[in-house]
Amino acid sequence: MLHATMLPPMRKRQRRTEGTEGPRYGVEVKFPDVRLYLVEKKMGATRRGFLAQLARAKGFLVEDVLSERVTHVVSEQNQAQELWQWLRRQALNNLPTLHVLDIGWFTDSMREGRPVTLEARHHIQDILPEASTHLPVVVLSRYACQRRTSTENHNEIFTEILQCGRSFEVEKILCNDRYQRLKLFTSVFGVGPKTAEKWHRGGLRTLNDALEDPGVELNSMQKAGFRHHGDISRAVSRAEALALGEILHQAALGISAHAVLVLTGGFRRGKEFGHDVDFLLSTPEQGKEETLLLSLVDSLRRQGILLYCDHHPSTFDINNLPGVSFEAMDHFAKSFLILRLEDRQVEGGVQRPEGQHDGRSWRAVRVDVVAPPMERYAFTLLGWTGSRQFERDLRRFARKEKRMLLDNHGLWDKTKKEFLPAEREEDIFAHLGLEYLEPQLRNA
Repeated sequence: MLHATMLPPMRKRQRRTEGTEGPRYGVEVKFPDVRLYLVEKKMGATRRGFLAQLARAKGFLVEDVLSERVTHVVSEQNQAQELWQWLRRQALNNLPTLHVLDIGWFTDSMREGRPVTLEARHHIQDILPEASTHLPVVVLSRYACQRRTSTENHNEIFTEILQCGRSFEVEKILCNDRYQRLKLFTSVFGVGPKTAEKWHRGGLRTLNDALEDPGVELNSMQKAGFRHHGDISRAVSRAEALALGEILHQAALGISAHAVLVLTGGFRRGKEFGHDVDFLLSTPEQGKEETLLLSLVDSLRRQGILLYCDHHPSTFDINNLPGVSFEAMDHFAKSFLILRLEDRQVEGGVQRPEGQHDGRSWRAVRVDVVAPPMERYAFTLLGWTGSRQFERDLRRFARKEKRMLLDNHGLWDKTKKEFLPAEREEDIFAHLGLEYLEPQLRNA
C-alpha cells in the first residue's frame, strides 16, 4: 500500500491574499494611486478574471477582495440601487470617497492604457439612497435624462479659460487642412461626410472647385445647397423660427381645421439660434397625416415661398417593430424644405451677415416637417425635441434600467412583450419611472 508520506513532497502554490501589491507576472505598477475592484455579479468569474489580468498587464493594481484599500469599484450591468445596497453592507469607512463606476470607464482606460478622467457618465450614482444612511446624497445621475439641463451656462469661468487660453490638441485639429476642407464641404446642404471625403481625395479644396469640376455630378439637393449656401449656412434666429411657424400654421389650418403643428428641436428647448427649423405636423384624422403634409407643401409652392422640397413618403409598418437596434431617423413621412422668409414677416427683420448689402428683402431657411400618425405623436415629439445626448441617455436608461426599447415610433416593454401607449410626453416619462422634464431642461 502506497502511503502519502512516501510520495515526493509537492511545492504548494502560494495563494494570493488581500493586500497583495501590484500586477502579476512582474509587470510594473504604473498607477499606484488607483486600486481597482471588479464586481463579479453579472460580470461572471471568467470574464472578471480575464479583465483583471488585462488590467494588471497594463500596470493597474487590481484587488481580489473588496477592502478600504480599493479606490475604484467597477460594475457591469448591475442595478444602481442593488449595487449600492451591497456596498453599504460591506461597512467600508471610505465609501463616501469611493468611485463606483460603470464598465465604460474601465474599457476606456484599457483602450488608453491609463486611468481616463472621470466623467459624470462613468459614475453609478446612489440615486435611491436609504433614508437611514449617513452618507451624502449624490444628486447627479449618470443618465442625462435624469438631470435638469437648461441653456444657461453655469461654467462661464471655465469657458473663459477655453476662449482665452490655448489647447494645443484643439488647435492641431482646427489647423488641419483636411479637417477644414471637410467641414467646408459638409456645410453644403446635401453633402455628407462620404461625399466630402471623396471630393477631398479628388483634390478639391474650395466650393468653387466642386462647382467647376466636370467630374462632380451634383444631385438636386446639392444644387439647392450650393444655390442658397450663403443663407442656409448661417444661424437661424428664434424670431425667424417663430415667423416660419406662423406661416406653416396658417397654411395647415387652411387645409384642415384639425391640423396640429408644433415647433421642435433646439428652439423648443429654449435655444435662441439653430442651423435649421424642425416642425411636427399631424391630425387626429387617422391615416390623413401624410396627405396633409403633401397639401401643405403644395400650399407653400402656390405662395411662391418654396425654394426646394425633398419629400420622403412614410415607410412606417407596425409589424416591423420593435426594431433590433435604434435607428436615428424614423419611418414617418417627412419633407426637407428650403423656404423663402421675407424681412417683413420677422420681428426685427431676417438675419444678415454683417456688412451685407445685396438689396434682398428675404433669406432662405432650412425647414424640416415630419408627419407622424397621432397615436405615435408623443414619441416623435420627444425624439425630435432632443437634445441628442438627452435622447441617447433616455434610450439607454430605458434599455438598461427598465428592459424597454424606446425610439420615435413607440415604447416596447420587453418583460410584458407589449407596446405601452402614450398620448403625451408625460406618459412616456411615467412608464419609465422618471420625473417629467420640460423641454427647456433637456439641453444635455
